[in-house]
Amino acid sequence: MGGNSHLLRDAVHREGGLRVPAENYYSCDNGYANADGFLTPYRGVRYHLREWDRGSGGPQNRQELFNLKHSSTRNVIERTFALLKVRWGILRSQSFYPIKVQNRIILACCMIHNFLRNGMPDDPFERELPSPAECGAEADLDFISTIDSNTAWSTWRDALATSMYNEWRNRP
Repeated sequence: MGGNSHLLRDAVHREGGLRVPAENYYSCDNGYANADGFLTPYRGVRYHLREWDRGSGGPQNRQELFNLKHSSTRNVIERTFALLKVRWGILRSQSFYPIKVQNRIILACCMIHNFLRNGMPDDPFERELPSPAECGAEADLDFISTIDSNTAWSTWRDALATSMYNEWRNRP
């Protein structure tokens, strides 16, 4: 939890920096602290999709299922951004636009992408992406102001993992 957590802490505390609404969270890797607003996988438990390839069996406990779902979610997010970058050149390099404009550019690219996909379900750009196994109203909102691991957040993650595991075990 060295460099990444320090960079994140700086980004949150910097004037005009990263603002995470209190009821939201980012899916992060273990380079970050499992802290309010930043949901990380369980350490020392199978995580990467390639670790779940044929023959290794399904999840054996709630932590493994949580990590599998966390990894799958992050993979979908990474593939989505990769696809958007293939399609929209403006997303391929560093942007010097203000953050608000950058957010709007990304949203516009997503909206146009979705519009195109409605008429073209088989996207030729998607074939260029690596396979999943290869990837690894603000004024009224409260924002997260600390980046420290805490028992309440870990307990919430445990409850989420337990709920997911119970639902998974009881599926038809």
